[in-house]
Amino acid sequence: MKLFLPLILIAAPIAAKTINVAPGPDVQERLQTALIDAQPGDVVQLAAGRFVLTDGLSLDVARVTVRGAGADKTVLDFKGQQGAGEGLLVTSSDVVLRDFAVEDAKGDAIKSKGVERTVYKNLRVEWTGGPKPTNGAYGLYPVASKWVLIDGCIVKGASDAGIYVGQSQDIVVRNNIASGNVAGIEIENSYRADVFHNIASHNTGGILVFDLPNLPQMGGHSIRVFENVVSENDTANFAPKGNIVASVPNGTGVMVMANRDVHVFRNALSENATVNVMVVAYKRPFTDATYNPLPRDVVVRDNKHGRAGWAPGFVGGKELAAAMGGSLAPIFWDGAGGRERTNIIVNDTAPVVSLNLPEALTPVEQARPGPVDLTVGRPVPEPAAVVLPASMEAAVAEKGTK
Repeated sequence: MKLFLPLILIAAPIAAKTINVAPGPDVQERLQTALIDAQPGDVVQLAAGRFVLTDGLSLDVARVTVRGAGADKTVLDFKGQQGAGEGLLVTSSDVVLRDFAVEDAKGDAIKSKGVERTVYKNLRVEWTGGPKPTNGAYGLYPVASKWVLIDGCIVKGASDAGIYVGQSQDIVVRNNIASGNVAGIEIENSYRADVFHNIASHNTGGILVFDLPNLPQMGGHSIRVFENVVSENDTANFAPKGNIVASVPNGTGVMVMANRDVHVFRNALSENATVNVMVVAYKRPFTDATYNPLPRDVVVRDNKHGRAGWAPGFVGGKELAAAMGGSLAPIFWDGAGGRERTNIIVNDTAPVVSLNLPEALTPVEQARPGPVDLTVGRPVPEPAAVVLPASMEAAVAEKGTK
């Protein structure tokens, strides 16, 4: 009796490959095709040179690395982009973007949405015509994502935020330079973020931590902003009219609005004409009954303060500064909600002024005489450090191109 065993064919795993793309004719089609044809594990290697593109690019394949020859050598040039969308849109997880530049995108420069474990490493994003409201809103823009790392990047000229992380969780923003944007770095409606060892200078506002209503994820919390240099944020606000950041006063260092459990510590803060640290409530009308417009459990401590407050950029700021001897204190709290509802704790090297105002009023409408020093409050333990998956740190540790 013969036994007939079924023949089982086991396909060998497809080896990861490098797809090389160089500038030149038909580069739009060749580069987009490479991003479409890439398989998990592949590297799309961009050669040195200027890639002149006429449309946005997209990547929806997981576990792909897009790598250039260096942020000063490989440039994706979107000046001739026909549409108004992103320069590069990523909708897949475990993607590493590193060592290239994006210039003059019509919309956001690089956006990743609804993904996990995204690494932005050694990138440069720039709008080369200087600050204009027609520049793209966001430079690096991960949103609705989990496990985000932005490391060693440079962003200039965004009409909203150079580095923006929104509605996301478990975020590390480190070793970056943000300059010439409306907001240098912004963490919005997010949970657990560490922002450290960055330089935010010559923006309208250096580092913003916001929570806004009517979004799928609200109740931002557990944010640490530490060991950054936030100085000389002196660019006039060029955000399009109506944007929330259009209300950020020129000369703001760190601004915390309507967020919870935010710790601002060991930063170097100086030459910010409005204020070094501002803690405020959200003042616009809203209808979402679940939204809390007040900042809560905010800790400001152990920062190094230089000059601030000599030319406040908000309505009534100059009059208020004059009433206080010529300048605002380096730390400003609008007083909305009162101490019992907000628990704003300051234990710092610089004085703080609080206006103790009803939520709907501005300083010029109802300023009360004299500053209020805040030195004690309910203890607020510092949030735990954000720990990213080992695969992300390994991707960063790989030898890149400089």
